[in-house]
Amino acid sequence: MRIISGIYKGRQLAFPRHIRPTQEKVRQAIFNTLAGVWEGARVLDLFAGSGALGLEALSRGARDAVFIERDKRSLAVLSQNAEKLGVGEAAQIFLKNTGLALLILEKKQRFFDVVFADPPYHKGLAKKTLQTLGAGGILANRSFVIIEHGRQETLPGEEGVLRLFRQARYGLVLVSYYQRSDSRKRQVFPH
Repeated sequence: MRIISGIYKGRQLAFPRHIRPTQEKVRQAIFNTLAGVWEGARVLDLFAGSGALGLEALSRGARDAVFIERDKRSLAVLSQNAEKLGVGEAAQIFLKNTGLALLILEKKQRFFDVVFADPPYHKGLAKKTLQTLGAGGILANRSFVIIEHGRQETLPGEEGVLRLFRQARYGLVLVSYYQRSDSRKRQVFPH
């Protein structure tokens, strides 16, 4: 697995053997779909695994990325990847349950422009995560949420402040793209 584009382009990433990493073609499609939003973005990578999505965002100009992973083996690999790339303080890595992490981030009034979520499939976590994110507590104005999930998992067209604007299928994988669309004021995404 490697970084596709940006300042770390071509750099290899390790990945934990016990997880299912996001395929390179899926990562490329995600970043192409949101081309132009990375410069200065605040990124949250939930169920981070190897950290490939958040690290790719940093490579493409994101201001910083917060990584949430509850598995210690995955967290060790993610930490090694961040250190190997030399991302420094731009990456904040936490060993936490996603639900608890989201509550803590909201309490600390942290806002994100892009949120990645790649939960384990067939456990109902994609829908549960979307519901929590749909409350809008950590989402900046016009922010994006990208959820990778099994194609058997149906996600709604709307959830709270989030509206589905694209869905793409890659074999057994679906990627659902949401954008915050309410009029409540949040920190505005930098242009």
